Amino acid sequence: MDQPRDTARFTADFASTEQWAAGRSWAYPDGGPTNPGDDKLDHLVPDARYSRTGTFRAARRPDGDWDTGLLTTEGSPGEFTVRTGDVLETRVRLPTALGAWPAIWTWRDGGNEIDVFEYHPDQPRLLELSNHVRGASRSYGHPSIGPGAWVDLKVEFRSRTVIWWVNGALAFADGRGVGPGWYASLIVNLSVCAGRYHPAPDPAETTMSYEVASLRVLRGRT
Repeated sequence: MDQPRDTARFTADFASTEQWAAGRSWAYPDGGPTNPGDDKLDHLVPDARYSRTGTFRAARRPDGDWDTGLLTTEGSPGEFTVRTGDVLETRVRLPTALGAWPAIWTWRDGGNEIDVFEYHPDQPRLLELSNHVRGASRSYGHPSIGPGAWVDLKVEFRSRTVIWWVNGALAFADGRGVGPGWYASLIVNLSVCAGRYHPAPDPAETTMSYEVASLRVLRGRT
């Protein structure tokens, strides 16, 4: 029997090794730890200090890459997946350092990617909202968005449209959706830009972070 609408299916506990695997993802070549082809300086690490507190961190390495925090439900004992009809709600604090590239997104088998959000401090008032499953995206701008700002996000993964809400306001309804059989793992991470599309970190910058205060997935409408 289907769960009642708006019943919580998943409430994130970032410290949980049952819910989350740390420091690896098949969204990266060979599962990581690096992904230079995507303009990232990331070197994924399982160190709990980089992700398990809900503050996702990055720290410069001697080789020029950055140790970075990533958590994913892919490969975790719980193997949670977001599905058509689900609604994701999260509250995040955006980073301030140039080169920071925070994101919450979905992934499965080389695709099935929906970006709950991406952010780059060099474009301080914009969030990037994308449906890579069916090719739709929007750069959403608002004065409430900026380095260090708290932002509330809600995404409805419907069959015929994906809908993004930012701070309670409708930001984007893509009119494409994910289809009836879509499902994917969750990824929460902080990447570091290599400079091709957005500025790389200032040479004097050695650490950066952003915070995910809460994340849950509800059973919603298809």
